[in-house]
Amino acid sequence: MNETESSLELQLVIFQLATEEYGLPITKVQEINRLVPITKLPQAPAFMEGIINLREQIIPIVDLRKRFQLPPGDHDDNNRIIVVEVNGQVVGITVDAVHEVVRLQQSCIEPPPAAFILDSEYIHGVGKFGDRLIILLDIDKILTSQEEITLKELNRDAV
Repeated sequence: MNETESSLELQLVIFQLATEEYGLPITKVQEINRLVPITKLPQAPAFMEGIINLREQIIPIVDLRKRFQLPPGDHDDNNRIIVVEVNGQVVGITVDAVHEVVRLQQSCIEPPPAAFILDSEYIHGVGKFGDRLIILLDIDKILTSQEEITLKELNRDAV
């Protein structure tokens, strides 16, 4: 594959929330871990599960189900914490399962339907992968500016 071809494709980590599949660019993912006990913090936003200690680093954990206003799910052996960087801050996001890493051609990505853009600026697009539709997230827009400030404050207070 030449450089032009590789620039026309995106490598994505595919994960599941409820019945839908989502994708994050692999360049945004630092690591994927099994679900570990999460320390709850008082006064945290509803979608923030708490914090974990990952190799001596305190990392805030965001429950994407709550963030996307999905019903709570059962915790099982498939649940994972995907550690990502959100606008320069390391954050863990909980997901139901991580499936695979795929290469998706740019030509297979379409913008999100206009009806969904109003409250969902974190949806970058929809990827067509075989007969599957994958919701592509812009992880840097998953939190509002105020939520990022709150997370930083909670993280600082937890240390």
